[in-house]
Amino acid sequence: MQFHHAGIATTDADALASLFSTLFETRVVHEEMFGELYVRFLDVGNGYFELLEPTGEGTIQRYLDDNGSGIHHLALETQNMPRTLQRARDAGVELIDEEPRPGAWGHEVAFCHPASTGGVLVEFVAEH
Repeated sequence: MQFHHAGIATTDADALASLFSTLFETRVVHEEMFGELYVRFLDVGNGYFELLEPTGEGTIQRYLDDNGSGIHHLALETQNMPRTLQRARDAGVELIDEEPRPGAWGHEVAFCHPASTGGVLVEFVAEH
C-alpha cells in the first residue's frame, strides 16, 4: 500500500488550489463535479491533495460546519481491495463501506470509521 491523497475540506477550492499551486509548485491535474462536491486533485509528487468544496448539503458541508476547513481524510492506494478490507475486518476495524463504492476520478473506494483508526478517517483507493 502507498499514500494516495489527503482529502482537504474547503469552502473555496479555487483559492486554495491557487495558493497551493504557488506554495508547493504544483498544479491541478484533475477536477470534476462529484455528487454535491467540486473536487480538484493537485499533484504533489508522491501523491495528491484532493480539495473538496461542497456545492450543497452533505458530508463535507457538515464537516465544514463542525470543524472548519482542513484535512478531512487520508487515502491509501491498494492493489487488492478485497484483501485490504478483510485485513481491516480481521484487525477489528469498523468499516463504513463493507464493499467498495464509486469515488472521485473514477476510483473505487472504501472508508474505515475513524473511531476504529485513532480518530483518522481512512480511505482505501483501488489502484487503476
